[in-house]
Amino acid sequence: MKRIALLVAALLLLAMFAVACGGTTEQTVEEAANEAAETVEETANEAAETVEEAANEAAETVEEAANEAAGEANCADEGVVCVGLVTDVGEIDDKSFNQSAWEGAQQAAEALGAAEVNYIETKDAKDYGANIDLFATQGYDIIVTVGFAMGEATAAAAGTYPDIDFIGVDQFQSETLPNLTGLVFNEDKAGYLAGVLAASMNESGTIASVLGTDLVPPVVAFNEGYKNGALSVNPDITIIDTYHPGGLDVAFTDPEWGASTAQQAIDQGADVIFGAGGKTGNGALIQTAGNEGLWCIGVDTDQWETVPEAHPCLISSAMKLITPGVVDLATMSNNGEFPGGNFYGAVGLAPFHDHEDAVPQDVKDLLTATEAGLQDGSISTGYNPG
Repeated sequence: MKRIALLVAALLLLAMFAVACGGTTEQTVEEAANEAAETVEETANEAAETVEEAANEAAETVEEAANEAAGEANCADEGVVCVGLVTDVGEIDDKSFNQSAWEGAQQAAEALGAAEVNYIETKDAKDYGANIDLFATQGYDIIVTVGFAMGEATAAAAGTYPDIDFIGVDQFQSETLPNLTGLVFNEDKAGYLAGVLAASMNESGTIASVLGTDLVPPVVAFNEGYKNGALSVNPDITIIDTYHPGGLDVAFTDPEWGASTAQQAIDQGADVIFGAGGKTGNGALIQTAGNEGLWCIGVDTDQWETVPEAHPCLISSAMKLITPGVVDLATMSNNGEFPGGNFYGAVGLAPFHDHEDAVPQDVKDLLTATEAGLQDGSISTGYNPG
C-alpha cells in the first residue's frame, strides 16, 4: 500500500510540474490523472494477486506439514503393517532398557516391511492407557509397551482391541490372552553371572550395586542374583546394595542420585559397582569411571555401545536381550504365530571388550561353567520371586 501511495504522489507531481511549465492544458492534466488512476488500479490488482498466491502457497505448506505429521500410511488397511511402542515414565534414550525395546521395534518394522514405526514417551503414569489408545485407534498391528508398571494398562488394551497383538516387555502374564505376550527374562541369572564376575575381580573385599526401585521385580531379580553370585565366589564378601528411594516416576531417570550413591559406596571401599536402573544406573557407571582402578558392570544391553563415558571401568554388562526378543515376537505376530502368555528372552554377560586381557583365564572358565550350570539347572541363583 505504501508503494501505491508513493506512485500516486509521484504522478500528481509530474502533472503539476507540467502545468507549471506552461503550454499544458486542463486536458493534459486530466490525462495524467487518468493514467495515474489506471496505474494505481493495475498495481493494486497485481498486489492482490501476489497476496492471493502467497496465501495459497502458505495453505499448501500447512496441508503438506499436516499430512506429513499424520503419516501417509493407513494403518487400518489390512495390507499395511504398523508398529508402535509406548514407554512407561522412563525415557527412550535411556541407553539400556527402553532404548533396547525401541531398537527391537525398529528392527522388526524393517524386517516386516512396516509402513510406520513410532513411539510415545509417557510423561505421567495416568496416561498409560490413553497413549496405548493413540496407536490402537489408528489400527496399528503390533504395539509394544515397555515396563512392569504398564502391565495393567496393556492387559486392558488387549481386551479392548482383540485384533491387535501386544508385546509387554517385563510384564509377566498370570493369565493368558491370545493377543498379549509378556516378554520376560530370568534377570536373576544375568545378575548371578555379574556377581560371579564382580567377586572374582574384587580386591577390596567390598562390592556394590546401585539400583532403580525395588517396586519393579526385574530390578530385584538382578540384584538378588548379583549378590548370590558374588557370595558363591566369596562367602565373606561385603555387598552394599542401594535402591532408589523414589517411585516409578523418578527411580530410573536420576543419574545424579546414581552418581552420588556410587561414590558413597566407593568411599566405603567398594571397587566394583553394578549399575542397574536406566539413567540412574548410568550415572553410577560414569561416576565409577571417574575413579581410577575400579570396575563397573552395566545392565540390560551391552552398555559398552551405549555409555562410552564408562569405558574406563566397564568390564561387562548383565544383559537381557530385549531387542531380539521384540523382533522374534513381532515376527511371530506377522506370521500368525503369536504365542500369548509369556515368552522368555535370552540373558547373559556382554563381552569384556578392551578389558579382555584384564580378566584372568580362570575367571573366564568359571563364568563359562556357571552359565552352563544356570542353563541346565545344576546351579540355582537362590532368587525366590515370592
